[in-house]
Amino acid sequence: MPHSTYMPEKMGSAAVSPVGAFEAGSFQEFTVIYTAGYFGIDDTGSIKVVHRFASDMGRPQFTDPTAPNYTSVEASNGAVLHVEYDMKRNIRPWDKTLYIKVVRGFLREGDQIIIRFGDRRQGSPGIRLQTFCENTFEFRVLVDAIATYNYVELPEQPEIAIIAGPPVLWKAIAPTCRTAGQSFRLCLKGEDRWGNPSSQCTETFQVRANMSVDGLPEKVTFTEGDFSLILEDLCCPKTGDLVIELMDADGNVVCRANPMRVVETTTLLPYWGDLHGQSEETIGTNSARDFYDFGRNKAFLDVCVHQGNDFQITTEFWEHLNELSAEFNEDGRFTVFPGWEWSGNTGLGGDRNVLHMQEGRQIHRSSHALVNDLSDVTTDSNSAADLFQDLKGEDCTVFAHIGGRYADIKMAHDNQLERSVEVHSAWGTFEWLIHDAFEQGYRVGILANSDGHKGRPGASHPGATKFGSYGGLSCMLAPEHSRAGIMEALRKRHHYGTTGCRMVLDARVHFDNPAQQFAEDPNLGDTTSDMVSEAMMGDILRSDDDEVTFRIDVHASSPIERIDVRNGLDTVEVVRPYNEIDLGRRIRVLWEGSEYRGRGRETIWDGNAVLDGNTFERLDVINRYNLDKRFDQTGPDRIEWTALTTGGFGGFDAWLDDPQCGKLTIDTELVKETINIADIGYDEMIFENGGIDRRIRIFRLPDENPHTTATVERRIKLAEDRDNALYVRITQEDGHFIWSSPTYIFR
Repeated sequence: MPHSTYMPEKMGSAAVSPVGAFEAGSFQEFTVIYTAGYFGIDDTGSIKVVHRFASDMGRPQFTDPTAPNYTSVEASNGAVLHVEYDMKRNIRPWDKTLYIKVVRGFLREGDQIIIRFGDRRQGSPGIRLQTFCENTFEFRVLVDAIATYNYVELPEQPEIAIIAGPPVLWKAIAPTCRTAGQSFRLCLKGEDRWGNPSSQCTETFQVRANMSVDGLPEKVTFTEGDFSLILEDLCCPKTGDLVIELMDADGNVVCRANPMRVVETTTLLPYWGDLHGQSEETIGTNSARDFYDFGRNKAFLDVCVHQGNDFQITTEFWEHLNELSAEFNEDGRFTVFPGWEWSGNTGLGGDRNVLHMQEGRQIHRSSHALVNDLSDVTTDSNSAADLFQDLKGEDCTVFAHIGGRYADIKMAHDNQLERSVEVHSAWGTFEWLIHDAFEQGYRVGILANSDGHKGRPGASHPGATKFGSYGGLSCMLAPEHSRAGIMEALRKRHHYGTTGCRMVLDARVHFDNPAQQFAEDPNLGDTTSDMVSEAMMGDILRSDDDEVTFRIDVHASSPIERIDVRNGLDTVEVVRPYNEIDLGRRIRVLWEGSEYRGRGRETIWDGNAVLDGNTFERLDVINRYNLDKRFDQTGPDRIEWTALTTGGFGGFDAWLDDPQCGKLTIDTELVKETINIADIGYDEMIFENGGIDRRIRIFRLPDENPHTTATVERRIKLAEDRDNALYVRITQEDGHFIWSSPTYIFR
């Protein structure tokens, strides 16, 4: 136990009212009453009411009784109390702390401290609840009765349930590739405004497909109480790109499934996974069992891996995780690896993620910081270099991660074990990590996952706190849906990553003359090879060609804004699916980047935009996941917003009344610019302000962009003196990124 265990039965009790279930993200009022126990609370003693790190409940404030989140505190006997709120004043994961200190007087047994979260008596709308579901949301109370600053947790804690609200967004999820005649399923769900799957779905929708699908009904009806509707045993008898839509009674499209490619034959199929998330046993929310249940049954993942902070994983919990991975792993349906996050300090190498092929392996913690049992402390790997040494010979794979700590792959890296880097998670977007790898000559693939803390692997809405991005997904191109098949895809870098969308991507290199393709990275030692005329993402080859053909085939889940064709650190070309003649009245304003690599990477973009000599006819906001952040049109010529980025981007599209007239003034703390509307065109304007790609970009788009598919072929000249890491990044209009893993070619 992290706190004192001295006589908790004599430290008092606490209760909350009202009790029951409440909608995630709603405004409520709760009264928590602490009643002092036998010891009372001495002068300068205190209590804490704490919540989990992951909780994004509104921050209590004590100064404006008419505003949201107003919280009042009083003692029944009139004792004077000092009240503070601190985001990190208790032992993780119960970091967030309402601290109440008795500064004049004391409490006897039976005296009370009354806390009103969201006190509505003077006009406050209440406190906003956390935006995600939790069956046992605690107002956890700790007591320092004897004024030693040594706290005791109460034996029974007040709690409520937080549940999803009604659906506002519908989603349809299909596999992204199948062979003609192969069965598949279509998974349907409704989500509330904060991204929680809702059980309040009762709607009936018409179903429409652009090609023949055996077994697809004309209508579907959701049943209240269910979180999803799954259509099994569907199949397409012919090849093509399938798109399925749901329509309401008026014929309006309410959702479109991700594209699914139907092919005649293939040796590899795509399997979608979130390889990184946590549960309440470490710093997340809900149990590890709930974690896997959500990934399989609410996010409809093919692959899922629990990755708790190692310094918080007890031996008992590690054994439990192994039991769960063995239980949930099912070939052909749901692949689970036993795994853990090596969470070393940044100066010792930063975060890594470890996936084991089999249960029962030794966990090599970065430390025992929150594990009191030191009987296995000699198995710790305190640095990343130690970790790679201790994992030699293990049947596992490792990828580098950016979280609170960031992976320093320049300090430590193992070509045999660390096959990929994670360029995106709910923490943000970190392309600089793959750039670090290129600079060092590493041959790694690109993954994207969530590191979700809110119990929603595979559908990881960031909520309303530090997480600035929707959690990512990785698509493994594997020979079979099993641990062996997925591990092969990871080791061969046959995968691509997205910021949360599912789409079809094929990136191949075609050679003029046969090239030598290696079964393993030849930098690791002797390996076999074959002569080939083409290669896929992740492959490593030697070629005598001066140039190669790079072919990119995309079927996106939203219109394509741009395709960046890259060779290592160089952008060879930016391809847009539309021409300059197609541009219209729509301009796009984006803010992006981060302060630096560490925890305090958030960049604040609060500001406004004003038109002079023109007006806004229509506005669409991009990547506004946190509904607490404002985006308001305050007049025909003015917009105001609050926003932040953590490496990714946000912004808005504006359709102007006149495509050429007037000026646009952007006013943020970091960038202040006035631009002639007539000067905004096909090529983007970039206004930089230090940090890591911290900038505002402005450019023009067609009024409507119909291009969800693209095939690009480019001749790429190969450099003589280094790896040619050919890969692509696609940007969708809806704000999602997609990265292929590089194909590595050397001369």
